[in-house]
Amino acid sequence: MFPIPVQRDFSLRALNTFGIDARAQAYLAIDAMDAVDTLRAVRANAELSALPRLVLGGGSNLLLTRDFPGLVLHMCGRGIAVVGQDSEFTYVRAAAGENWHGFVQWTLAQGLGGLENLSLIPGSVGAAPIQNIGAYGVEVKDRFHALSAFDFSTGEVTVLDGPACRFGYRDSVFKHELRDSAVVLDVTFALPRKWQANASYADVAQALADKQISEPGARDIADAVIAIRTRKLPDPARIGNAGSFFKNPIVSAQQREALVQQHANLVSYRQDDGSYKLAAGWLIDQCGWKGKSLGAAGVYEKQALVLVNRGGASGAEVAALARAIQADVQARFGVVLEPEPVFI
Repeated sequence: MFPIPVQRDFSLRALNTFGIDARAQAYLAIDAMDAVDTLRAVRANAELSALPRLVLGGGSNLLLTRDFPGLVLHMCGRGIAVVGQDSEFTYVRAAAGENWHGFVQWTLAQGLGGLENLSLIPGSVGAAPIQNIGAYGVEVKDRFHALSAFDFSTGEVTVLDGPACRFGYRDSVFKHELRDSAVVLDVTFALPRKWQANASYADVAQALADKQISEPGARDIADAVIAIRTRKLPDPARIGNAGSFFKNPIVSAQQREALVQQHANLVSYRQDDGSYKLAAGWLIDQCGWKGKSLGAAGVYEKQALVLVNRGGASGAEVAALARAIQADVQARFGVVLEPEPVFI
């Protein structure tokens, strides 16, 4: 019988970027070499297969509000390789447990552009398509080719392409129909051979201008993004956080126009379908939350979109702070903020 090295009553404090001190009833590290065999053994085990499951990567997109009464599957597998090339793309595959920023830097070291705008986003490669992470004008779906996932409902490995993943704004099929059955094993990206710089965001353009770079390469874009994120966002190793806590809300042109009538300096961005994306951080800042705290949970002084653990905060405290912010924003602007992290 395949051995299953499960650990019991396992602390998750070091495995979530908020630094919440929660525990798992059972914990199992999944390595790339024997990932499928291990997952099949879990599926065949009567006790383990009956437990609730939580798949954990870098722990950067979840809020543990209590102990987890089930089995945590921690994707620890590593490995990166160029797996193909055609006239348009170079295809690069990475194991789910690879650190996302480390993977982006690896591609740049190989002279492969395309992911540079997504530099310094915390988390793992396996979580990137689940959240369809994005920043500074690029989303994972823009560079995605396919992924392999273990399906607990069948015990088999399946391959999903972009359409099958049903990507949306910070959304995918893995948050819906496949939420409880699919475990991402590896992800393949299609990086353009005819690379073009994306400096469409004002912060990136300004950073390049400050360095007098008129024709940036992929490394220049990455350096600019890293500098911006370092300046604006707290390092989870120093201050517990999960990055941007709320999604930027999407509103209709009519609702945006009504808001502009009341708030002339409203920060908004027109979308391709005519709707508008509002800056959630601006909305929160206008409600006076920047730098404020409830208990040991607070709003970061430099960016109102980031909630932080000021030391010893519980997940319940962070959740209470989030609810208070949501209530204030809705009362003032009539806009509902939706959290990015998954609440456990």
